[in-house]
Amino acid sequence: MNMEQHHHDHHHEITSLNKAFIIGITLNLAFVVAEFAAGFWYNSLGLLSDAGHNLGDVASLVLAMLAFRLAKVHPTASYTYGYKKSTVLVSLLNAVILLVAVGIIIAESITKLFHPRPVEGDAIAWVAGIGVVINAVTAWLFMKDKDKDLNVKGAYLHMAADALVSVGVVISGIVIAHTGWFIIDPVIGLIIALVIIYSTWGLLRDSLRLSLDGVPAGTDIEKVEKAMHAVEGVQGVRHLHIWAISTTETALTAHVSINDLSDMERIKQEIKHELQHVGIHHATLEFETSKIKGESLCWPD
Repeated sequence: MNMEQHHHDHHHEITSLNKAFIIGITLNLAFVVAEFAAGFWYNSLGLLSDAGHNLGDVASLVLAMLAFRLAKVHPTASYTYGYKKSTVLVSLLNAVILLVAVGIIIAESITKLFHPRPVEGDAIAWVAGIGVVINAVTAWLFMKDKDKDLNVKGAYLHMAADALVSVGVVISGIVIAHTGWFIIDPVIGLIIALVIIYSTWGLLRDSLRLSLDGVPAGTDIEKVEKAMHAVEGVQGVRHLHIWAISTTETALTAHVSINDLSDMERIKQEIKHELQHVGIHHATLEFETSKIKGESLCWPD
């Protein structure tokens, strides 16, 4: 593939994802308004809690689209990595938004458990059924690109999970319509809250870790060090640091002791090759040898 074709495909990918974000945001925002209105009209906590969750999804999609665009901005004199770190901040903010929504849902659900109120089961089922379709369509928009960017994958998984949550609300509506068990409504609200907590906890944990420049999940520092030591001529590795530039890119710095600085170019290329196999494409290596006291050379990637 030539450079012109690669540039064309990359531009098409960005345009396609922007369109997917815009369509997804528009569909979900329209549904949130309709679901909130239906929830108030039919006095359904299940619908209101699901609408609150979907509103958080709209915010998440907007932030993910913003982060996706910022990640493509070129580095500047003030931001030498560009704005790639915004993807990490967005992940953290999304997790916080979802957890706040969970707190509200749990509080309201507990209140309704002790003071159940009648709701219209058929209406709940129909409205939530529309939500299943909208969430499924939105997830489909991101399906083909979900393995290319972590924020896109997050959007896909989030919307797919929401489709399942809406299925739960549909079931509660059908049960209420046929049995009159109104307590099912707050029970479904609590179940939704638990689903959100389960799906959000990993996002919160990983986002906090990356925000503190921790080693990204899935990167084994011992495996990285072993891969570097496996290169012929490497005597030792120290001052090894690994952190995330963004949610999809990992950086590394290290001091590498070698036998002979004249062999540095070969060793550098082999280390870079080994690091790519463990998911690290941005490495800054400082080479040093004991043969010439105090001699070292910094060689960035």
